[in-house]
Amino acid sequence: MCCLNRPFDKLDQERVRREAEAVKGIMLRIGRGVWHGVRSTVADVEIGQIPDTDRLIEVGLMAGDLKEVVVPDDTDLARALEFRGMGFGAADSLHLACAESAKVDVFLTTDDALLRMASRFSGRLTIKVENPATWFKKVMCDEDPHA
Repeated sequence: MCCLNRPFDKLDQERVRREAEAVKGIMLRIGRGVWHGVRSTVADVEIGQIPDTDRLIEVGLMAGDLKEVVVPDDTDLARALEFRGMGFGAADSLHLACAESAKVDVFLTTDDALLRMASRFSGRLTIKVENPATWFKKVMCDEDPHA
């Protein structure tokens, strides 16, 4: 959710600008069908809780490009409980569990605490967790080494 919100944050800081541009670039490629995006119904619930109506609409439109939607089942809930036991937050645990069940290549987040936790427990995760700016730069350089 932090990634979908990032383009609508105040862009005063360089890091925030880089992350916002990366998210826009990622979402552009997903919207064009170049990449495949996944969201869960957990994200849909969180989007519905955004108090700012303009942001809610914008984030909701972006999320609509993430065509594959994971509905957490009992296996996902059990896995989320494992994540909770490791110290991940409740919503993050559900997001991670859904991402694992969808077998995503990467779970993107701008949340430093989540990135630290995921790094700490990387051996127990079945997916990579990365910052969108870092990941996007790496992927774009892999696709075009002259970029």
